Order: sequence, then structure tokens, then C-alpha cells
Amino acid sequence: MRVGISGTHGTGKTTLVEALCAHLPGHVAAEEPYYLLEEAGYEFQFPPSPEDFRALLAASLQNLNSPSFPSGVVFDRTPVDYLAYLAAGGVAPSDAVDAGTLRPALASLDLLVITLVTPETERVLPAAEMPGLRTRMNDALLELVYADPLDAWEDVPVLELSGSLDGRLDAVLAALGQPAASRR
Repeated sequence: MRVGISGTHGTGKTTLVEALCAHLPGHVAAEEPYYLLEEAGYEFQFPPSPEDFRALLAASLQNLNSPSFPSGVVFDRTPVDYLAYLAAGGVAPSDAVDAGTLRPALASLDLLVITLVTPETERVLPAAEMPGLRTRMNDALLELVYADPLDAWEDVPVLELSGSLDGRLDAVLAALGQPAASRR
């Protein structure tokens, strides 16, 4: 199975990726594009610029299309994340990526999971940097996912995680038709 975890910064994506890989036999985590680019010497601005988000979008597309991840992978971020960050900064999705490039990459996912900012994430998780960008991206992500203005992921099942942090792993496992972690 190929699962993409999307959401704004500070919503527990990486923790969820790690938990899924621990519970799905043979699955590996695809590292977040930010860290891949950083390791390759890319220097990000602070806060990230539209050019930075475009570079992240390209790296995320490359990740999804990589032959080294044919199956059994959980992606820490998807191209949808970077489209939402760009949209939060006023860049239209159609100006950021060609839908023909985006469609096959996202179609390779068996499930797109969206982690949201919730009262619990605000109370339990460490305070996130750039709170204004975080909120704008969260809102843009929800709008993008459900409007799908590029008609690029209409056939990809979407699971929105807005409930308890403790219930996230089991919710994703259930959506994948896997036994709950608490019963293993």
C-alpha cells in the first residue's frame, strides 16, 4: 500500500508516519522532501518563499514517482501540502503545477490522509513556528482537497483526521482494511 500523509506543520504527521510503518509489515517511511532537499544542500529562506515551496512540490512529485518506492511506503507529505502552502501565499494551484504531472503521482496513492489543526493538537503538541502560515495552510489544504481544482486526486480516497490523536493510527488502519493497532 502507498499512503500519503498531508497536513500543515505541527499536526503530528511524522509521528503518524512512524506509527503506521511500525504497524504495517514491510512498509517504510519516505522522508519529508524538506529534509531531502536540505541534505542535498538546498538553502531555504525563512519563512519559506514561493520558490522554496515550488522546489518542495517538485521533490514531492519525484518522491511519489520514484521507482524505489513501488509499494509499501508511507509518504511524509504529498504534493498537496506544497500546493496548499503556495495557495496560502496567494499562488493558484494551476500556476504551481501541471495537472497532467500531478494526476499520475497522486493516483499512485491508496489513501491520502489529512491531519488537521484541532483543539487537541493545539493543547498537546509543541507550539508550531509561523502560526499564521500554519492556519492559512490548514484552511487552504482543506479547500484544495475537497475542491480538487486540478481534477488531480478525485479517485484517491481521503481520510480527514480531526479526532483524537490517540485514535489516528486505528482510523488510518481501518481505512486501509487493516486490524486495529490496539488488537495486535
